[in-house]
Amino acid sequence: MSRSVYIAGTGPGSGKSVVVLGMMELLARHGRKVGFFRPVIKETTHPDSLTALALSHCGITGSRDTMHGVTIDRARDLISRGREDELHGVILEKFRELARECDFVVCVGRDYRGISTAVEFERNVDIARDLGAPLLPVVAGQDRTVVEVVDAAGALAEFLESKKCDVLALIVNRVAPDSAARASAFFQEDVRAGTPVFVLPAHPLLDKPTVGEIMRALGAQLLHGSMDRLDGEVLHTKVAAMELPNFLDHLEEGSLVITPGDRSDLVLGTLLADASATYPGVAGLMLTGGLKPAAQVTRLIEGLRHSPVPILSVGTDTFLTATAVHAVRAEIAPETRRKIAGALGVFETNVDLERLEGRIDVLRSSRVTPLMFQHDLIGRARGMRQRIVLPEGTEERVLRAAEILHLRDVVDITLLGDPREIQAKIAALGLSLGELPIIDPLRSELREDLGRTYHELRKNKGVSEQMAMDAMTDVSTFGTMMVHRGIADGMVSGAVHTTQQTIRPALEIIRTRPGSPIVSSVFFICLPDQVLVYGDCAINPDPNAEQLAHIAVSSAETAQSFGIEPRVAMLSYSTGESGKGADVDKVKDATRIAKEIRPELKLEGPIQYDAAIDPDVAKVKLPHSVVAGHANVFIFPDLNAGNNAYKAVQRAAGAVAIGPVLQGLNKPLNDLSRGCTVTDIVNTVAITAIQAQIERGAAS
Repeated sequence: MSRSVYIAGTGPGSGKSVVVLGMMELLARHGRKVGFFRPVIKETTHPDSLTALALSHCGITGSRDTMHGVTIDRARDLISRGREDELHGVILEKFRELARECDFVVCVGRDYRGISTAVEFERNVDIARDLGAPLLPVVAGQDRTVVEVVDAAGALAEFLESKKCDVLALIVNRVAPDSAARASAFFQEDVRAGTPVFVLPAHPLLDKPTVGEIMRALGAQLLHGSMDRLDGEVLHTKVAAMELPNFLDHLEEGSLVITPGDRSDLVLGTLLADASATYPGVAGLMLTGGLKPAAQVTRLIEGLRHSPVPILSVGTDTFLTATAVHAVRAEIAPETRRKIAGALGVFETNVDLERLEGRIDVLRSSRVTPLMFQHDLIGRARGMRQRIVLPEGTEERVLRAAEILHLRDVVDITLLGDPREIQAKIAALGLSLGELPIIDPLRSELREDLGRTYHELRKNKGVSEQMAMDAMTDVSTFGTMMVHRGIADGMVSGAVHTTQQTIRPALEIIRTRPGSPIVSSVFFICLPDQVLVYGDCAINPDPNAEQLAHIAVSSAETAQSFGIEPRVAMLSYSTGESGKGADVDKVKDATRIAKEIRPELKLEGPIQYDAAIDPDVAKVKLPHSVVAGHANVFIFPDLNAGNNAYKAVQRAAGAVAIGPVLQGLNKPLNDLSRGCTVTDIVNTVAITAIQAQIERGAAS
């Protein structure tokens, strides 16, 4: 099978960017170097939207000059002169140049403007065949019934067979959700179909342009409002020309209101409607005619500190502006993180990734890249859906992470906090979280039951019934009790709370699992070509030899749980028998105890970091060790060494550090750094879900 795939839309509006994103993620997770290639581009000065997406989101590196064949002007010139063979020759030469530097190349066909759809697609088929790349065609499925979807896929399969074109799979995209489910069931039952057909349902998040897309398309100026709200979708367009009372009756959720800039009544009325609980929220305001609100009105708007509604200004009149707005097509751009997450969720949920992998015959590389590791986390977490509680429900980073997890359909999230405050925050940020459960510990019907259980657990420690009920007002304790009672499968906290606030309830309620007398932590350190495990860098300041041994064993088990075959280095400032002193003796004793607990474990210590990771140094210092030079699990002798080491590697090497991941507890709870990013939270929730899967498997 070829080391490439050619993605092409069969007509306008196919939405092939969803498929491009999904395929790039699928291929990159195998640790391969994936290239991106467009046979025909509009111009060379600026990357087109799909190339920009590949460069930004998919981490494609290298010169843009190697990522395309020819410009559309040159393609048209050669076609008009009957020199298509020359055109394909130039494209093939550029493609092969890129392929020599990559393990796999994703090619994306271009829509030839001004040429009929049939001719356009056929030329893409011819290019794919000349490149030796199997085709992955994307059929536009909007406004099609189940019968029409099936007929379209069948007709396309027959056409491609007549062209003697290798086909990886057929994808019908943007199908109405009810039709998508029935069409997908038909293709799964049709055993005659040799080529798999995958049906992707339409997603409202992907089909509507954002306020920011419209602003950029029209060259509008942002006068006021939140930059975050530019990422919100425009669900409706409303031209406001009538008096305010009459106009308000026509307002719908997610409307972009278009009105002349001197209509102060409509401007202020729209802003008040958005802030009011009795009217729908709006996506934005577009002021036309080059007119801007009067100074007094502008001053009034600037005083509305809680009005994040984007107010845009254009020079065209209202009619031309409305026409231009309606012409803007929704795109998935590098900055539209929500759309990217939604697109990946649609692709990964509705495409049989294992079957697709089998057809493209992608061999797993021995390298483990950060993208591969993080992609595998999401895939594994989705495999057996878990319920994760997030106590810090009012924190913006937590809400943004929850949206990504919701859009990618990874876990079932429950937020803790005041529902009114959280819903207001969600609305202000313009997030899409569906019917996400929100529990207020102060008013929840669970409080009394969880309080009684907490009292039973802690009454021998002097905790009264009233003290137990009071403890349930703390979101960390409430969330921990939900995990203890099985209402949630895991908990992630720490974006706002301290490590002590997160871990103390876990030690009181969840406690350590049998055989693990100590709770510890690891970080997954994602370097460009491998993932290392560092422990303990967050919990235990100065573990003794026995505790250090159990940290090593737990860290090895954690590594193995996440697909890393552990080779454990017990770190010290000396290697082998070269050093003396209490610190070295502690590591020697810990190594001996760990080997007694797990005799089969590949473990070496004491050993210096350079001898543990560098094969050349290992040949000199420990030439006969199976771990030296190849270690991937590093156990630091104390928190001072571990915490500084992981931060030094993270900053100096530009590594992705995922963690801390807690180990040794009966049920999964994980702590976040208060400086964590949205991506950190997403990764930690996925890890917690996988830990819950493992725990459930062990229990069964």
